[in-house]
Amino acid sequence: MIWNLGSINADNFYYLSHLPGPGETIAADSFQQGLGGKGANMSVAAARAAARVVHIGAVGPDGKWAVDRLLEYGVDTQHITIVEQPTGHANINVDAQGENNIVLFSGANHAVDDRMIGAALSEATPNDFLLMQNETTGAGFAVQTAKTLGLRVAYAAAPFSADAVQTVIAHVDLLVLNAVEAAQLEEATGCDLTELPVDDIVITLGGDGCKWVSNKANTVQSFPSFPVEVVDTTGAGDTFTGFLVAGLDRGFDMATALDLAQRAGALMVGRHGTADVIPDLKEVQDHDFS
Repeated sequence: MIWNLGSINADNFYYLSHLPGPGETIAADSFQQGLGGKGANMSVAAARAAARVVHIGAVGPDGKWAVDRLLEYGVDTQHITIVEQPTGHANINVDAQGENNIVLFSGANHAVDDRMIGAALSEATPNDFLLMQNETTGAGFAVQTAKTLGLRVAYAAAPFSADAVQTVIAHVDLLVLNAVEAAQLEEATGCDLTELPVDDIVITLGGDGCKWVSNKANTVQSFPSFPVEVVDTTGAGDTFTGFLVAGLDRGFDMATALDLAQRAGALMVGRHGTADVIPDLKEVQDHDFS
């Protein structure tokens, strides 16, 4: 079982010829709205990778549609709480080359409290996964509770905050970062990734694939990417992480889980959207990248 303490957002997509510069106003070529938030994306990805996923989070009175959508995609939603704050949202600009910039409003995601987290994790069993990102409150309490209960902790350190990472890192079993975040963490800690107290660290490298740093086995291994045409990179990292944790939860070794995650991420960058377009396990396994 995967217990995902994660954000739930309405994603507002604006498709543009180019990303606006400071002070620049441009017209969007098109617009669409969908389910998003790093937490929701990872829950959907893990569920579509055939894992059992319980989402721990919060939405506002305007967010019932998001809870219904998660349930439709196979996510257990009984530990999503409706609070007074409005549902979080993201305004996402996507240019013609698939690059993006994003403005986030946390909203209900920052109303998640220890009581909500404790109520959910009281139902967990040893060797379940706690999955987290940096878009909700309660991470410190969650990791301490998870380790007390014998859970494995997977942490995608985004949006990146060195302080947030250092608060929980002693309790983390699997850390997922992109290359920029990895460099920022090394600078903030003054340590190489191989010196951090984390068994497994995965660094995503975009078109260059990913790298696995196993501090437990004292090895570093690189994995090449799959050739794809990039349409939109939004949500690809979340899809990668969801499939990776789902694979590990199902008993795959790290190399097999990473291959599955890379395939899912490669399919995702060829699509516009976030949670609503994450591929399912059959699509990922059947796709021929040659």
